[in-house]
Amino acid sequence: MEKRGVGAAGVGPRVIGRLTPELISRSPQYMSCVNQYELDLRGCRIATIENLGATENQFDSIDFSDNAVVRLEGFPKLPRLSALYLNNNRISRIAQQLEDAIPRLEWLILTNNKLTNLVDLEPLQTLPRLKYLSLIDNPVTKQPGYRLFMINRCKKLKVLDFRKVKDAEREEAKKMFEGQNAPAPTVATFEPEEELAAATGKKAGGEGEPSIRKGPTPEQVMAIKAAIAAASTLDEVRRLEDALTTGQLPSELLGNGAGAEEMEEG
Repeated sequence: MEKRGVGAAGVGPRVIGRLTPELISRSPQYMSCVNQYELDLRGCRIATIENLGATENQFDSIDFSDNAVVRLEGFPKLPRLSALYLNNNRISRIAQQLEDAIPRLEWLILTNNKLTNLVDLEPLQTLPRLKYLSLIDNPVTKQPGYRLFMINRCKKLKVLDFRKVKDAEREEAKKMFEGQNAPAPTVATFEPEEELAAATGKKAGGEGEPSIRKGPTPEQVMAIKAAIAAASTLDEVRRLEDALTTGQLPSELLGNGAGAEEMEEG
């Protein structure tokens, strides 16, 4: 396959490590077999997606395979981008509002990453053109109802894990998750600092009771955060998030504050 652009021979060695404008300019760029202009960033030990503004929105696809990316985030506005290949990374979190940066994304290959819970996948439902998705060899694929959950959340999916989505599966997913099709809440990807701020903000609100109603103590907040990190279902995560903002702890967490504080210090 003919190499094109500044990644051609004679430019010099690729810079391995951070995703810098120099690494982008020195990496292979070519027309793929599916007629997409592609940027090849495979095997560069990249841990963070950054500096993609240097691509100047020239690419239809970007290949991040065989790196060390831990979060799917950091994209500037790339309205041309339609395919991302991120197999064999360490991704465990997906950022909210990806649709603002990559609205035309149709292909997303996340094979062999670290996504664990169904709630981790919620941000994908806002990608308006997502049709081809692979999550093979992620722990989340072993969660009960995983396939139907994704079919219900991502309405345009045609192929999931290299298996065509059938009309019967769409109907089954619709029945299973009926009444649960609201957009993903902003707390689906848990951010402890935001939740703590929300909890303390509610404590200060209300006329005539400025400081009588108390939110959770710092120890209780740590206990809830630990429980959310260990949660395996979306309902469990939402129940714990409600406890974080209301200060009404589930019975199983009462008295666990000290243990959470010790875990934080460790």
